[in-house]
Amino acid sequence: MTDNAQQQPPAPDSELPTQYAPADVEGPLYERWVERGYFEADAKSDKPPFTVVIPPPNVTGSLHLGHAFEHTLIDALTRRKRMQGYETLWQPGMDHAGIATQNVVERELGKEGKSRHDLGREAFVERVWQWKAESGGQISGQMRRLGDGVAWSRERFTMDEGLSQAVQTIFKKLYDDELIYRAERIINWCPRCLTAISDIEVEYQDDDGELVSMRYGDGDESIVVATTRAETMLGDTAVAVHPDDERYRHLVGKRIRLPLTDRSIPVVADTHVDPEFGTGAVKVTPAHDPNDFEIGQRHDLPSITVMDEHAVITVHGPFQGMDRLEARSAIVAALRAEGRIVAEKRPYVHSVGHCSRCKTTIEPRLSMQWWVKVGPLAKAAGDAVRDGKVKIHPQEMEKRYFDWVDNLHDWCISRQLWWGHRIPVWYGPNGEVVCVGPDEEPPAGEGWRQDTDVLDTWFSSGLWPFSTLGWPERTESLAKFYPNSVLVTGYDILFFWVARMMMFGLYAMDGTPPFHTIALHGMVRDQFGKKMSKSFGNAVNPLDWMDKYGSDALRFTLARGANPGVDVPIGEDWVQGSRNFANKIWNATRFALMNGATVEGPLPDPSAMSATDRWILSRLNSVVAEVDAYYEDYQFAKLSDALFHFAWDEVFDWYVELSKTVFQAGGEPAEVSKRVLGEVLDVTLKLLHPVVPFVTETLWTTLTGGESVVIADWPADSGFRDQAAEQEISTLQSVITEVRRFRADQGLQPGQRVPARLALDGTALAPHEAAIRQLLRLQPEGDSFTATATLPVAGAEVALDLSGTIDVAAERKRLAKDLAAAEKEKAQATAKLGNEAFLAKAPENVVDKIRTRLAKAEEDIARITAQLEKLPQA
Repeated sequence: MTDNAQQQPPAPDSELPTQYAPADVEGPLYERWVERGYFEADAKSDKPPFTVVIPPPNVTGSLHLGHAFEHTLIDALTRRKRMQGYETLWQPGMDHAGIATQNVVERELGKEGKSRHDLGREAFVERVWQWKAESGGQISGQMRRLGDGVAWSRERFTMDEGLSQAVQTIFKKLYDDELIYRAERIINWCPRCLTAISDIEVEYQDDDGELVSMRYGDGDESIVVATTRAETMLGDTAVAVHPDDERYRHLVGKRIRLPLTDRSIPVVADTHVDPEFGTGAVKVTPAHDPNDFEIGQRHDLPSITVMDEHAVITVHGPFQGMDRLEARSAIVAALRAEGRIVAEKRPYVHSVGHCSRCKTTIEPRLSMQWWVKVGPLAKAAGDAVRDGKVKIHPQEMEKRYFDWVDNLHDWCISRQLWWGHRIPVWYGPNGEVVCVGPDEEPPAGEGWRQDTDVLDTWFSSGLWPFSTLGWPERTESLAKFYPNSVLVTGYDILFFWVARMMMFGLYAMDGTPPFHTIALHGMVRDQFGKKMSKSFGNAVNPLDWMDKYGSDALRFTLARGANPGVDVPIGEDWVQGSRNFANKIWNATRFALMNGATVEGPLPDPSAMSATDRWILSRLNSVVAEVDAYYEDYQFAKLSDALFHFAWDEVFDWYVELSKTVFQAGGEPAEVSKRVLGEVLDVTLKLLHPVVPFVTETLWTTLTGGESVVIADWPADSGFRDQAAEQEISTLQSVITEVRRFRADQGLQPGQRVPARLALDGTALAPHEAAIRQLLRLQPEGDSFTATATLPVAGAEVALDLSGTIDVAAERKRLAKDLAAAEKEKAQATAKLGNEAFLAKAPENVVDKIRTRLAKAEEDIARITAQLEKLPQA
């Protein structure tokens, strides 16, 4: 009872091999899809748009499980929308990955005995472009392996000409609106990469360090401070205490001697200090700590930089020229020699920031950088969600979003690199500063120079939803596909990427947010819930699993774990299970084709169908509605699970099996069931296609003769329901299940045939006798039939002759042992639940478990007792 267009006759059965071999199918199918332009998007189309941008992978990257997970979800969404008749754009592209790419090319130069400085800036940048052309973008080919339905003709790169123009345009606009400025602030500095890096590029881990307590000043005018970075004391310009701390009130406003230097520093009162932590006094190094910098600003303290960009000490004296770690040990030794050390703790485990690229310890450093004034931009980004213009899914993630955008600090956007978008600012010989837009000529003449820094990679990727569509030009694509329909991304970059896109989209596009919905997913972890990492030895190359089990198996496994905003555990056994599911779909469809399943002609009238036919069509429409609802709520795990159980349990294990006797009998009922089976497979394969595209494409085109399921119509719920048929088949299933359980309890082999008498007259089961006998391996009773066991089920009666099929004495002994164990369990649970003292003290969840154990024991006792009664006498 679903609408079905007239189809061509199915291809010959011989076109479907006996076994499904993903490696033989997936590559050729994907290339055919691309060649036929199925994934391209037409801005001139009058279809409603559906747009998703790919979170741009780094040009240096290769496909990891996180990519495979995210791409599976986006591909499922876009494939369904395409089938629903939307003009669907999945926008592909890559990020230039400033630090990572520069590091890759510098390592290559190092193998040649050269550095980037040997080449010079212009030649180095050319070398990077050469590397990109030859080696970059490996992930694009891997995306094809996974089946990503992206519009390849629209692929963008954050450093291409159009996107570079967008970057320069928005920089100029922000600069003119006084939302970009240059100032000296504390930044995260990598002494190895020699650049400022963003918060997201800092990885924190617990390191073994040292905590040293040292005395500043002398006598009554001394104070003890503690630090893990003793080398920074050379740049201390104050000691801070809380204004209400009575211990130090007499020192506030006075100056004390700073050891190892010829300087004295003031004691200042500041509410930032926690009087309960440590000694309640903190050393203040404004040039090397972000909190100290803020204290310094409030008290007008000088900022003394004591290290250069390589983290080498620059202060004149015995420590000059030492690396920071070398200086740390030397300074502690010198303080110890002066009797200034009060306490030393080693190891002292504390959280330390490291560069995510090279793992070097980050050095907070005062530096002249370019900044975005985020206040008004962040407010607009927060208001867009509060006002309902943008929905965050799942909704509980909104709080994390607001906590971030409502407390956002100004954003450092300059990086000390050569690869990236160079800051479009020129400095003149007399202190002039000129920001140049994309259509403007930079200043010429002697003494003019361009800023040497490049922009943070997140600056260009923040423009991604509209720059990829042609902005700042008002293109047809921008008009058609902006705002994006949904952004699918991990919760881990909600702050760093999503917030920036929100700020820039609202700013550049006159208050129109970049997307309607932000659908957040979790992180992929191993089967034990542990983070995947090469260092843990549990990292997985998804290509290995795709080679072994097929891309569909990996995709289905990932989708089945995708609950909104929740981390996804995955193990190889689960991928193997999904491969088994693909094989099940293949084998069941092949069986159906061999038995004449067809999509030709309209569906017969329900009055001509059996209850089994009406049941499966009723269930089919319910599943269509269920899957649609789950898609709209981004419940990929639930929709995948619903499809798995419907396809495997209801279609393949029940409907196909129940239909075998009908096919064998032939006649008009068989022709009706063949058409119904064709319909069910047609719709089921369409429903499965967005998640498992390769196997469904092969099977659907063979079944229907259609061009491709990629462009087929998405199934619609016709509203057909038959509760009576569903109840009838449910009763049939319960009978078959009950008798199967009895057979297993008696130790009968699944294929062992047993004489049986079925008393079904007057029940809804009467029309199903042939199916019951076939599925339960029950043969006619015969002349010598003696009922040794009788099962009353669902108003009917199944009598079995087990004589000669089991060892009755041994079976009674086994069941008696099981019964004794169940009775013991019941007695123990009953005793505990009858103990008032125990009930008064035990947690509710413990009591609930005991109640469950009691109910299970009583159920087992009833079942085993019934089995003993049904056994023939020995």
